[in-house]
Amino acid sequence: MAKKASDREHVWLQCTECGDLNYRTNIRVKGGISEKVKAGMKKYSPRLRKHTLHKIKRK
Repeated sequence: MAKKASDREHVWLQCTECGDLNYRTNIRVKGGISEKVKAGMKKYSPRLRKHTLHKIKRK
């Protein structure tokens, strides 16, 4: 069974320290977004040159 485009949504990941939108990714929204994804992800911030917490930002 092929996945539908409506099962996934494009979101930005925003750095919690400097506020930059560094990454764009897609997440699965069918059935609700998991708490692990809502809490944020550790990603590299080029401006700060270190790994920081990035949270979901919808445009």
